[in-house]
Amino acid sequence: MDKSIAIRNFTLNFGPQHPAAHGVLRLVAELNGEMIERVDPHIGLLHRGTEKLAESRTFMQVLPYFDRLDYVSTMSQEHCYVLALEQLLDIKVPLRASFIRVIFLELTRILNHIMAVTTHAIDIGALTPFLWMFEEREHIMEFYERVSGARLHTSYMRPGGVTQDLPLGLIDDIASFCDSFLQRIADMDELLTNNRIWLSRLSNIGILTLQDAQTYGFSGVMLRASGLPWDLRKIQPYEIYNDCNFDVPIGTSGDCYDRYVVRMEEMRQSVAIIKQCLNKIPQGGIKVDDKKITPPSRAIMKHSMESIIMHFKLFTEGFSVDTGEAYVSVEAPKGEFGTLLVTNGSNKPTRLHIRAPGFFNLQALDHLVKNHYLADLVAIIGTLDIVFGEVDR
Repeated sequence: MDKSIAIRNFTLNFGPQHPAAHGVLRLVAELNGEMIERVDPHIGLLHRGTEKLAESRTFMQVLPYFDRLDYVSTMSQEHCYVLALEQLLDIKVPLRASFIRVIFLELTRILNHIMAVTTHAIDIGALTPFLWMFEEREHIMEFYERVSGARLHTSYMRPGGVTQDLPLGLIDDIASFCDSFLQRIADMDELLTNNRIWLSRLSNIGILTLQDAQTYGFSGVMLRASGLPWDLRKIQPYEIYNDCNFDVPIGTSGDCYDRYVVRMEEMRQSVAIIKQCLNKIPQGGIKVDDKKITPPSRAIMKHSMESIIMHFKLFTEGFSVDTGEAYVSVEAPKGEFGTLLVTNGSNKPTRLHIRAPGFFNLQALDHLVKNHYLADLVAIIGTLDIVFGEVDR
């Protein structure tokens, strides 16, 4: 046998049951020893046909499907859909409702980044951050439950505002949480940021240049870690973000370490936004006064038969939306999340398309892991922050 002939590479299946795959991701990796030469992501194991299902549901019945997309950032997903509906309905939400939305959007960003950073730390071998931060995450889930009755799939954002007002004492509890949470971030910062094991596992791993990030359509943390301060909350403000003072953290080299640092700083900036909203939140209504869109309150329904009838019709037949088309994008925790909504005057969408940031992040995986060791693949997947609810849809 001619010894000059190179040994043929071998193929390795990674996932879809592997815990470091962060969902039902199956990777077919072509290896030369422990060095990755090519990786092919296989997706679709969690595909439910959400966009097609929406065509046979009323506008209100579509809303809970958005909670099931990125199930780590539920309120951000449903918020984008609600904004698209409000654009087509040409309605403006009350100021208090807008403040409440921003408070919970930023709590959702913290919720997402806690999951992203701590599960990534577990992948690398650090368990302590997970145990510390999931205690804080539990407080946010409690805030979810107090305003919506649900910890995970809230359906709290509604066309014209939010489902219900903040219960008594919640503003004080969120303010108290913000103060204690900053200390938790400082503790985790001290444990990980300058840890030499953490640095050696993440520095110069999965480098993504700014040009490549733009070519692949990246957004959110993945794009900002490569050096571009692109944040839709600043570039095209929605709700009350134009009245909030916050910084857009960016990285320098676009590696795994930069993506970790940017997420850590974003949590601090989210706390700053929440505190500003808590200090300035006005009194007033929390939904538009249009009975064709928003249901009557429970208090009124107890005394008015007409209100009960309106409530029944609204949740069975829904409301109609004039013929039109709207695309709305928001700065979701994982990047730019967009909703394209097409209507034809009926009570159901004609077409719904979702722009999921995780799908764009995943398509560059082969580029990111090429010529890295197999152990580095786990570190890179962790910084992509993918959830297959939105990738597969």
